[in-house]
Amino acid sequence: MSTTSPERTPVASESSHHPTVALVVIATAQLMVMLDLTIVNIALPAIQHALGFSLTGLSWVIDAYVLAFGGLLLFGGRTGDLFGRRTMLIAGIALFTLASLAGGLATSQTWLIAARTVQGLGAAIASPTALSLIVTTFPEGHARHRAMAIYAAMSGAGGALGLLLGGALVDAASWRWVFFVNVPIGLALIVLAPLALPRGQRTRSRLDLPGALLITASMTALVYGLERAPSVGWSSATTLLSFAVALVGLVTFGVVEQRSRGALVPLDFLVHHGRAVGYAMMFLLGGAMLSTLYFLTQFLQNVLHYSPIHAGLAYLPLPFSVAIFSQVVSRLVGRFGVRPFLTVGPLLVVAGLSLASSLNATSTYAPVFAALTLLGVGMGLSFVPLTLNAVASVGNRQAGLASGLLNTSQQLGGSVALAALVSVAATATRHSLAQAATSTLTPSHSTQLAAEVHGFQSALHGGVLAAALAFVMALFLPRTSREAVLAVTAPSLDPTA
Repeated sequence: MSTTSPERTPVASESSHHPTVALVVIATAQLMVMLDLTIVNIALPAIQHALGFSLTGLSWVIDAYVLAFGGLLLFGGRTGDLFGRRTMLIAGIALFTLASLAGGLATSQTWLIAARTVQGLGAAIASPTALSLIVTTFPEGHARHRAMAIYAAMSGAGGALGLLLGGALVDAASWRWVFFVNVPIGLALIVLAPLALPRGQRTRSRLDLPGALLITASMTALVYGLERAPSVGWSSATTLLSFAVALVGLVTFGVVEQRSRGALVPLDFLVHHGRAVGYAMMFLLGGAMLSTLYFLTQFLQNVLHYSPIHAGLAYLPLPFSVAIFSQVVSRLVGRFGVRPFLTVGPLLVVAGLSLASSLNATSTYAPVFAALTLLGVGMGLSFVPLTLNAVASVGNRQAGLASGLLNTSQQLGGSVALAALVSVAATATRHSLAQAATSTLTPSHSTQLAAEVHGFQSALHGGVLAAALAFVMALFLPRTSREAVLAVTAPSLDPTA
């Protein structure tokens, strides 16, 4: 996912003497990074109780990681080009491992959020570097196709395994082990990487540090304003200042990128109508997905009283549906193109979120299962076509930038949507409690529970709106030619770009 394309060099000159171990290192690094997108979700109720997080403050445990990961993802890929991919993979894993240890030892909210931010930085360096290493380690043909397939499988399995492993660790030990589990894995990877991976070559490339810092700071200010607004007021100086900083930062980012010779995001690249719509759709769908995981996890444990391990098991329909239908789409998209799948997919996400938003304190698992299945099928129908839509219109040398921006859109969409919907949930809960207070001096437990359920439902209604907007955008996607799709999906595709 690096934003620059390395000079083509014969893979043999960089090939590893231990290709199997190299694949294990690369795949495990990606698995560890993707694991942390979900493993902490299951532990959120326990973390909230232990460290005293408020509803809005708790979302920073997720947002700190996702913002750093998404905001610095393209920057992380560039560091691999500039300083060497093996070196930066080890650096990224080391940062991630140290931050995981710090997160597990956290005794305050600030400590944990800081550790999550550094985890996100480590992930932003390690993830795109791991993908680039597949190209420089494995020769074109069967070996590289196999390595890419395993890498993709680890990306998909990470989310599912995180939910299950997180539930088991919280049940058997404590929430701290969702962080500690990364430490032995990270140490093993740091030892094995120099032995198994090629040293690689560096390229002459500019490091767009101002661009990376501006986009991350702007998104952080926007998220902070959205999450503080329910408690301090939408017209308060804090809220307005946060939004002003975000706006000024984004404008400045545009100016810097326009003038930079080594721009992190070349603005003319975003002018293409099809890519712009695809990135916007991924932004919205990524937001809907992450918000669902955040709210539904707490609903299952706090309202339906599932144990952490049962909550993790309850999610199984989601990753299975995503995995199955992603495979189905990958076989059919060359015949039918991307538009049919990108029209039906968001509609199914709308249906799944609508069903989830109707859950209440007396709900059984049946509607939860149905909602997660619909959501998984919808996402499975959407992810592969969105990737193809992003890369089908570019040459090989820009495919890395196209796919990197797609991943960035997903992560930033998740953080912004989560902040906005946490604000919606907090406002709705507070309003419901205020209404109840007019009829009783002391709100009962049932009143408090009803207010929390109302906040949960209101937040998921926001997710429905996001998915509905993604559906509307799909109607305006230009048709991608069958030849362009086949060129991307063909076995002869050169993934070095």
